Amino acid sequence: MRILYFSSRECWPLNTGARLRDFHLASQLARRGEVVYLGLRNPKDPPPVDPPADSGFAGFQLVEKNASFSLPNLVRGFVGPVPVTLLNNKSNRARAALVQLLRIHKFDSVQMEGVHLLPYVDLIRKESPETAVVADWHNIESEIMWRYSEAANPLKKVYARRTARLIEAMETLLLRRADAHTMASHREKATLNQRVPGAIIHVIGNGVDVAAHTSAQIEAAWTKTGEPEPAVGNVLFVGSMDYHANIDAAVQFGREVWPLIRNQMPGSQFLIVGRNPSEAVQALAGEPGIRVTGTVEDVRAFYYNALAVVVPLRIGSGTRLKILEAMAAGVPVISTALGAEGIDVKDGKDILIAESPDDFVAAITRLAASPDLAQLLSDGGRALVASHYDWPALGEQLFRVHCETAERVHARASLKT
Repeated sequence: MRILYFSSRECWPLNTGARLRDFHLASQLARRGEVVYLGLRNPKDPPPVDPPADSGFAGFQLVEKNASFSLPNLVRGFVGPVPVTLLNNKSNRARAALVQLLRIHKFDSVQMEGVHLLPYVDLIRKESPETAVVADWHNIESEIMWRYSEAANPLKKVYARRTARLIEAMETLLLRRADAHTMASHREKATLNQRVPGAIIHVIGNGVDVAAHTSAQIEAAWTKTGEPEPAVGNVLFVGSMDYHANIDAAVQFGREVWPLIRNQMPGSQFLIVGRNPSEAVQALAGEPGIRVTGTVEDVRAFYYNALAVVVPLRIGSGTRLKILEAMAAGVPVISTALGAEGIDVKDGKDILIAESPDDFVAAITRLAASPDLAQLLSDGGRALVASHYDWPALGEQLFRVHCETAERVHARASLKT
């Protein structure tokens, strides 16, 4: 089985949820077949870094796309039929690289990461009509945009709503054009099946490398930082800090919730761990007990001795890899229902659900006062991810999807000849 893994991003280093999903799914497929990774990269990003040699890829290629959210694309995305999020990923260099790979390798299947790459489907069909196209959806992009529009200022609201409608149209087109689809949750599958009932959709959830999050590995990662022993009672927020949903959550928590917790737990810290913190997030570093780390070498280090990971998201969509990682690390998670969307969690057993600032304060102080509750959530979270969200099991499911889809497409092509 030869598979092209085609993504709108780099997959290494593992500093975003999207990269985590891309890397682990691609490397799991590479353990079962021949996989070539083709990724697009923003020229403004830091210099690229190749993934580890043991990733197993038969080939790895990155191609620069045009700068994202340029003024011409923003204008075209508003007045034209194609949203800016798709225009950001159009590239003649990418088209040339894709054609070359399709001609050289004769792939059985192409895994295409999301609606952003829809403009390349026709090219794949033209160059390699017997190749199956499997669209992997990290989330429903139009849903994210609709939710963003609800909290945006009036000018951004108009643009976001227009973009959401255009993305919806592109998503419907992708549902009809791809041979199969993989979604991260059953809720999202049901949503898309309502749009196009005949679409073939499988659920391949987000996952975590459970074996890489043992207590010993987490302690070793912290020791490697050279920092002193962390204070007991630290609260973490983990994620890409240039993503609007994370910015909103971190700022709201830092301004409204953390001062109340700090009054009751004066020795604790709120650590915001993630790359590219926005100005609004960086400004929180001036508040008592708040630390903004920016990019870190190994996120696992900050799980050491942590009281809880908070996921106070109010907007956004998708399945949070940050929750799965925290659970694998044995750190209790406190999240909004939206933040835990798509994960099969049970409030009070493997997670605590909180919605308002008062809910978060109550949950954190309760956790700090009850080692038994902390142990219950730690054990429950670890058991959940080990049984349902380990990458090797998800990789096996995904490989079967590719095999079945490629067989069906090949049979269909044979009937035409």
